[in-house]
Amino acid sequence: MTLAPGPLTLPSVAEHPLATTFSRLEPLSQFMELRLGAPGEGTAGRGGWERCVDLLADPARLDTWRARLADWLRTAYGLAGAPERTTDGYVMAWYLGVPALLGATLFHTARRVPSLRPEDLAFRLAGDRPHPDGIALLDGRFSCLPDDPAADSPDSTMVADEHALAELLRARYVGHAARFVAVFGPTTRIGRRMLWAAATDALDAALWQAGRVFGNEGAGVADAALLLPPDPTPLTSGSRLYQVSGPDGRSVWTRRRQSCCFHFALPGAEACVTCPRTRDAERARRALEG
Repeated sequence: MTLAPGPLTLPSVAEHPLATTFSRLEPLSQFMELRLGAPGEGTAGRGGWERCVDLLADPARLDTWRARLADWLRTAYGLAGAPERTTDGYVMAWYLGVPALLGATLFHTARRVPSLRPEDLAFRLAGDRPHPDGIALLDGRFSCLPDDPAADSPDSTMVADEHALAELLRARYVGHAARFVAVFGPTTRIGRRMLWAAATDALDAALWQAGRVFGNEGAGVADAALLLPPDPTPLTSGSRLYQVSGPDGRSVWTRRRQSCCFHFALPGAEACVTCPRTRDAERARRALEG
């Protein structure tokens, strides 16, 4: 998997209005690199970068990704063969997390909405466990609020208010997700409803995660409610975040996903805390335990 040159290259990044935004994303670096512009020739791991549009244009690349994942699962879990539904579930959730995480993070931290077209995003697969550990934005155009300090930049487009910005982010995310569903759907036994549920889960979880990573979980929850109101068709529901309380009165946030990554099908694995297979009482107990 290799990355063709994108429209925004490294020499132009330092002066770009989004450079400051990306420079503030260090808290994410423990598990994900978000970068502005295509990786340069000397960037370590360049061979692991994949433009979303190239992957969606050639479904055989999805097969290659699933094969790499199946090999990793066989080694990690001592399997003769990795469950097909698990490899499909992982790739579904991981791919949708790319536009969701980038869009949610920039919205939460800067109230800016970048392009989320497959042509304008790339991701890097880690060298061992083949999950995305880097996301690159290849186009410098963004939308923002009237009071944004870069509102007069040639690359910016103003929208009226926060609600309009949220609607724009949702529309751009849905546009990318729709292209993924159209390509991935025929290659998997996972149904269309589950694919759109996974798209909904990815955006809801990304907004929640942004709040947690950047120090204000409540603000992330509020962003999720703003981006995912009731009946956001074709997304399958509003935000599913809710609070649970323990006997000591302490409350924490959790959520019940609508989709499943089928992690539970692996030997010795249990359903995730947010999995729809996990009963509400068990979810509350595990969430309170951290």
